Amino acid sequence: MSSNRSDELSDTLAEPITPVPSAPTPSVPPTPKFNWRKRYARMLWVSDLLVLVWVVLGTQIAWIGLGNVAVAIREDARINEFSYWTFSVILIAAWMYTLTFVDSRGYRVIGSGSTEYVRIATSSFRLFGVIAIIAFLFRIDVARGFLLIALPVGILVLLAERWLWRQWLGTKRRNGEYAARVLLVGSESSVAQIARELHRSPGSGYQVVGACVPSGRVAGTIPGTAIPIMGSVSAVGRAIQATGADTVAVTSTDELPPDKVKEISWNLEAGKQHLVLAPSIVDIAGPRIHMRPVSGLPLIHVETPRFTKGQLFVKRSLDLTASLVGVILISPLLAILAITVRLTSQGPVFFRQTRIGLRGKEFTMIKFRSMVTNAEDLLEQLQREQRDAGNEILFKMKNDPRITPVGRIMRKFSLDELPQLFNVIGGTMSLVGPRPPLPTEVAQYADHVHRRFLAKPGITGLWQVSGRSTLSWEESVRLDLSYVENWTFLGDIVILTKTARAALAPGETAS
Repeated sequence: MSSNRSDELSDTLAEPITPVPSAPTPSVPPTPKFNWRKRYARMLWVSDLLVLVWVVLGTQIAWIGLGNVAVAIREDARINEFSYWTFSVILIAAWMYTLTFVDSRGYRVIGSGSTEYVRIATSSFRLFGVIAIIAFLFRIDVARGFLLIALPVGILVLLAERWLWRQWLGTKRRNGEYAARVLLVGSESSVAQIARELHRSPGSGYQVVGACVPSGRVAGTIPGTAIPIMGSVSAVGRAIQATGADTVAVTSTDELPPDKVKEISWNLEAGKQHLVLAPSIVDIAGPRIHMRPVSGLPLIHVETPRFTKGQLFVKRSLDLTASLVGVILISPLLAILAITVRLTSQGPVFFRQTRIGLRGKEFTMIKFRSMVTNAEDLLEQLQREQRDAGNEILFKMKNDPRITPVGRIMRKFSLDELPQLFNVIGGTMSLVGPRPPLPTEVAQYADHVHRRFLAKPGITGLWQVSGRSTLSWEESVRLDLSYVENWTFLGDIVILTKTARAALAPGETAS
């Protein structure tokens, strides 16, 4: 947009943009003195280079040795040669260029999600595929063992390096650094909703610094938050300057003037300021979202959740294989726990309880008994005396008097849930899935909560690795539905990995 047009727009902004302090007191985080995106990309570039130099040259030395062995190029009766050291340098340069070409260090993929890792792996495989084709076409005699070792080792070390950087970046972002400074634009309710979602995952790297709302009021903050209101949607340009925002996120367009979003995008500085459209749909994963432009309209298609036969086969294969191996490996521990439960308290070794599983069908869940035998009879009395105010349906107590001393230890490390591996082998449960609810809980479900029965209940799940018994009922439902609607095999592996750490942390699961 021309400078005259910008001046005309500025002249129309009559309202001040300095927020008036109120409760809670609005505050704008200080603007960083450097471009964190470029700095982080440079650090990744240097570390990628060091990794590839170490992997490629290390593989060459391990496979070929330090001698000046040559790569042969056969041309009819002639044979041309060049040093393996030259080939390794070319391979490192090509690998670095490939990682840059696929934008594996771009700010859009770093910090969260699997896109960064996927781009590293796929681009590396393609590079080596191209090398194989070139070697075949031009009859270049390269040691196959050298390439077969360098490829997987290089990918694994690159992924490990990027994971370490992600841990460092996550720490920085939780401290308010290395994050996009976001100015939210939309109705107050939509701004509050998106702000809550961004606050829930600080590792994603979005730091909300202000908001512009259609009402144009500048006093105080967005209700329920500490986000200062910087003025109306016509004051976006000046609000960006006042807050130092580098990203504008439009949270709703219902109350915005026609073409306002397009006008906002025209006023952003190319390459330095970014526009994000944040639809008010949450917990929807990337594979279900598709952008399909139609007549200039960027239509967002959200596919309905479904499990294909292939997905069901993969999930069941993982469940069955891991459970059988797990039962065999921990059979001595199972025997010790069974004997301990039997000798330390009266009653059966196992606790059997009716739960609701796939498609709403009842099944019997097995656990080591961690409570006194009349625990169910005492439940109603305890519910009357002490109910967790943060969860309207699940009953949880921090120091439940029904738990035996041995049961308390088992619950602390989730050992009481190990017999559920037999439920998994039998097909009534999965290793990862929604929490298996009681029939009394299901009777209180709203209609949409029944979608959690599209998947088998799990021994562990998002609900366990994201807070366990500290979650509210709404959070528990949100995580269960998010898992059911966005299931991936890689997601199950990540949850299983996190469960091992969560089980070692003090705390109690919802029974």
